[in-house]
Amino acid sequence: MKIQAFLPLVTYPDTNSDAVAANATAVAEHLSADLHALALNADIPPVSSILSPLLLDVPEMIRNAEAVSHDRGEHLLAKVREEAQTRSVSITTNTVSGGIALLGDLAGEHARYFDLALVGWEAGNATARITAEGVIFGSGRPAILLPELWGVSSIDHVAIAWDGSRVAARAVGDALPFLQRASKIHVLTIVGEKPLDEESGERLVAGLHERGLVADLRSIKAEDCEIGVTLQEHAIEAGADLLVMGGYGHSRVRDFVLGGATEGILNDLRLPVLLSH
Repeated sequence: MKIQAFLPLVTYPDTNSDAVAANATAVAEHLSADLHALALNADIPPVSSILSPLLLDVPEMIRNAEAVSHDRGEHLLAKVREEAQTRSVSITTNTVSGGIALLGDLAGEHARYFDLALVGWEAGNATARITAEGVIFGSGRPAILLPELWGVSSIDHVAIAWDGSRVAARAVGDALPFLQRASKIHVLTIVGEKPLDEESGERLVAGLHERGLVADLRSIKAEDCEIGVTLQEHAIEAGADLLVMGGYGHSRVRDFVLGGATEGILNDLRLPVLLSH
């Protein structure tokens, strides 16, 4: 049974860069997965004002904004199709329109019908962040954040952020397709940040060994910098191509309260990260 990967593409007001096409298709190729790309186009409701006829042509501004969103979506879909053909990845593309404030929720709803979601990430891209949060906390599926400046070529080494929690265990389960293909797995545990069974990391490593996987344990002392940054720095230092971790947070309508490590990842993404909630 082939893995089905979902790729939401943001188009307005911030847009994904073209790098998302190469990065997402590289992950799909690695997993021998089918890729389903969906352009999220803006549907802007009309705004009425007694002054608008005198000051601005609001309907024309709305039409222009929606046209920009549509054109960018078509461009990104074309780039994904081009990259997929180069890598012999099976691809389907589609578009959907929705209110700007609800596009993250829309992405999360569509992601529920696939095995995992691939989310393009650019520094300072608020639309991409809203979309990522909608997928992570609203889909029930793992999401891989793909930073624009990290060109995905292979995912040979995988790092796991482990604290023995339920969400960490779920993340490991969701990451099995990557772990089974990895030549090396690094289990990262933070020491001194919160109570942790000292044998927890060793038990995970032993469990991975029993599955025929090559894994080692690396303990990290809690430092003054954010945990999300610390985990990413040590993952990169270990040579990891992907960091796996649980996504901590609670959602109340569109008000997300994030855990410290998750917040650090979303604020400063440095390598591909698989988040599972």
